Amino acid sequence: MSRPFRFGLNILNLGTGAAWRRTCRRAEELGYDVLLVPDHLGRPAPFPALVTAAEVTSRPRVGTFVLNAGFTNPALLAREVATTDALTGGRLELGLGTGYVRAEHETAGLPWGSPGARVDHLTRTVEELGRLLGDPEVTPQPAQQPGPPLLIGGNGPRMLRLAAAHAQITAFSGVRQAAGRTEGTLELMSAEEVADSVARYAGYEEAAGRTTLAERNILVQRVVVTDDRRAAARELAAEGLGLDAKQLLEAPTLLIGTPAEMADQLRERRERFGFSYITVLDPVMEAFAPVIAEMRRG
Repeated sequence: MSRPFRFGLNILNLGTGAAWRRTCRRAEELGYDVLLVPDHLGRPAPFPALVTAAEVTSRPRVGTFVLNAGFTNPALLAREVATTDALTGGRLELGLGTGYVRAEHETAGLPWGSPGARVDHLTRTVEELGRLLGDPEVTPQPAQQPGPPLLIGGNGPRMLRLAAAHAQITAFSGVRQAAGRTEGTLELMSAEEVADSVARYAGYEEAAGRTTLAERNILVQRVVVTDDRRAAARELAAEGLGLDAKQLLEAPTLLIGTPAEMADQLRERRERFGFSYITVLDPVMEAFAPVIAEMRRG
């Protein structure tokens, strides 16, 4: 049985405090279900931004998309998570990842480490957070018990297995490091490659043995409103996204077409990949809103 759709907005830009509040209120008006903040140097600090978002809205949940586990340690993170969950009235969803931009670690004076070391650290963080947030003797306490829903984002086998074992939401990034380009430069994965990741995740016994189906998320990198999908795909292919025009039309990280066509694409992708939790970036907040309206109409 398919899960119902949810729509998240990953808000990259802060502006002034007044502008931030306007963005959050507008997102609620447009029907977004989750207001999200990433974790990158040069972007808003996630937790104060989320507390403010919750204060000026009433319906959407709020979440991190995703926290870089390498920026903190589990004890400090547990305090931030519990406090934010309490201040938002139990509306927090906690997204965690390893981080993928070496330059940010170097700027912050933090170790980068190998991919394996970063996954090891994330694993320890997830396990220790579970222990601390679920311990009634540890204060402050989160509003949600034994803690906020956990989202883990990634592509590799170890990340997918970690998500299968611990996360209520698995975020399939649908992107990878672009070969031969600056570290942190990403390119899109094809629909077939994403399908392989989904199949690998679903095949882990930790995922297959769940009594409640975990939610599957995808971050849509571009929303292109057009009456000519093929022409738009040809233009995108010229940008060097790692896929040709035909592949771009099928990539689950892109939506191209009219609102009705995009709604059909989302339904097809839920059927094929299980993606029911769809996240877009704030520059397309208004452009994607008619798709949400189309989906709500059924």
